[in-house]
Amino acid sequence: MQKTLVVDLDRCIGCKSCEVACKQENGVTLGSYWNKVKQIGPRGKYPDLQMHFLPVMCQQCSSPECVKVCPTGASYINEENIVLVDKEKCIGCRYCIMACPYEARTFNEEQKVVEKCTLCVHLLAIGEKPACVKNCVGSARFFGDLDDPDSDVTKALKKAGSDSVHSMPDVGNHPTSRYIMHRKTAIWKES
Repeated sequence: MQKTLVVDLDRCIGCKSCEVACKQENGVTLGSYWNKVKQIGPRGKYPDLQMHFLPVMCQQCSSPECVKVCPTGASYINEENIVLVDKEKCIGCRYCIMACPYEARTFNEEQKVVEKCTLCVHLLAIGEKPACVKNCVGSARFFGDLDDPDSDVTKALKKAGSDSVHSMPDVGNHPTSRYIMHRKTAIWKES
């Protein structure tokens, strides 16, 4: 089982409703983000300009460096292969922040602990989807099990076709989150 997110960049309009929903649902402090929407571009020369939006969150790596470097075991992978932080064990050393190649972790100054996207495990426990998925106005976000051929993520990836499925750079950590973007929208460039 590998729970993860798939984001269809052909549908993402950069409205940041995923950012707002995440902050509201999880009480993310002002100035911190567990999910950040970046604008890529515009690039190229008129009239051949390209621009798209790229939501960046924890990539739910199958071999996460953040877990490997954590001296207390506060960063861990649960039974659904979701990367989490146990705030009770976190000593605030920030090694995991430095180890994450996607800048997907943040330090909570008030609590003196590291935080990150949890895929809203508290909502998953009651049968709901993550807040960012539920509140995406463009229906650009999908959540599910990559190993389940009937999951929303697997169906979305299959429908998109392998040439239009992308991931963040793999530096040995094996990110599982995927992005769908067809050439009609823009040419994928690893960020």
